[in-house]
Amino acid sequence: MDWYINWVTQQPMTSAAIQFGILGTLGEIISHTLRTKKIGLPNSPLEMLGKMLAWALLGIVIKYGFTMMKGAVIVLVEHGMLPGFCADGLGFAFAASVLTNVFFGPQMMYFHRVEDNLILRRWSFAGIETALKTLVWFWIPAHTITFALPKEFQIGLAAVWSVALGIILGLSIRK
Repeated sequence: MDWYINWVTQQPMTSAAIQFGILGTLGEIISHTLRTKKIGLPNSPLEMLGKMLAWALLGIVIKYGFTMMKGAVIVLVEHGMLPGFCADGLGFAFAASVLTNVFFGPQMMYFHRVEDNLILRRWSFAGIETALKTLVWFWIPAHTITFALPKEFQIGLAAVWSVALGIILGLSIRK
C-alpha cells in the first residue's frame, strides 16, 4: 500500500485522472454488459477512448471539488454555520458528503453529460433526472464513507464507487 499512498500523494492529479479513467470506463462497460446481457463495449473503440479521457478529466475535476468542499466544511464550522460535530470524524465526513453532492454534484453530472454528448456527437439529457437522484440515495452515503477515510484513499474509493454504481444501474435498468 505504500506505493499507492506515495503515488497519490506525489501525483494527485495524475493519479486521480488514471483511476477515474480506468474505473469510470470499466463501470460503463459493466453496466452495458449487465443491461444488454452481452459482453461488449457500449460504444465504438474510438468513442470509448474519448469516454476514458472524459472520465480522466472528471477525476481531476472531482479531486478539486473534494478539496474545495472539505475546505468549505472547515470554514463553515469555524464561522458557526455548521454545528461543532461537523468538525471531525463521521460528522465531518457526512457534512463534506452533503456539501459535495448538493453544491458540486449536479454541475459535475451536467458537465459529464456534455462530455458524453460531445464524444457521441449528440445532444441528449435523457435520464439526467435519474442520475441526479443518485446524489441522494447513492452518492451521499457513499461519499460519507469516502470522506471518513484518510485523504490518500478518497479519490480511489470515489472511482471504485463509479464501478459499483455501474453495476447497480446495470442490474436495475435492463433492456
